[in-house]
Amino acid sequence: MFTPIIAIANKTYGETMKGSSPIAIVTGGAGFIGSHMVDCLLVRGFRVRVIDNLTGGRMANLAHHKDDPRLTLDTRDLRQLGAEDKLFTDAKFVFHFAGLGDIVPSIDKPTEYMSVNVMGTVHALECARHSKIQKFIYAASSSCYGLAKELPTTERAPIAYEYPYALSKYQGEQAMLHWGQLYGLPVNSIRMFNVYGTRSRTSGVYGAVFGVFLKQKLAGKPFTVVGDGTQTRDFVYVSDVAEAFLSLAESKHVNEIYNLGAGKP
Repeated sequence: MFTPIIAIANKTYGETMKGSSPIAIVTGGAGFIGSHMVDCLLVRGFRVRVIDNLTGGRMANLAHHKDDPRLTLDTRDLRQLGAEDKLFTDAKFVFHFAGLGDIVPSIDKPTEYMSVNVMGTVHALECARHSKIQKFIYAASSSCYGLAKELPTTERAPIAYEYPYALSKYQGEQAMLHWGQLYGLPVNSIRMFNVYGTRSRTSGVYGAVFGVFLKQKLAGKPFTVVGDGTQTRDFVYVSDVAEAFLSLAESKHVNEIYNLGAGKP
């Protein structure tokens, strides 16, 4: 089992976390993309602190690191954290993946989506600000463009969020930019398009198309194709996403927004 950071007395942080390796925070680090971010960081020599309330994340996504003392897991909700929470002490980077996904459920639960995706982000930003984080990278969503008319879609495309999920992710991004402008927190945002790869969710009514197809493939069943099958999407592999997030964190760029896709629909 991982050592939950919440169980470590605050006074022991300096004693147990000392070392020359940089520290990175991954919110939502037990999730699909977040766990690959953890993989990337550990390979690069970081000590990683994950915070994930396991609403969408799974312990199984981090099980291959169970014997690595450089990884710790905190199972609190971000909204429980105070601005000076010791979890963020001495951390260099924050990669913010935590949040509720899926468009359709957000229509039925808009209050929860706004609370988690907006206020959860604000709590993470406040912790990062008080800990003087060197870079905060926000995992945004291309859903902010709605049914984009500009293809391929650039960062200059009109914002046209259509559902509470898209709105909540966009407002979380706006909060991040505001913290960057007002408080001088070094921030960047990456608007992801369709991410696929290992640990992708294959359950649930509203799973992403890759996860649905993967489940059907493993079960030997035909793919469910809506429409005439001529529609296209841009897919980017999950480990490439993690590399992009780390590259942006290590760059000199601040207060910028980037679309992230493969460019090969």
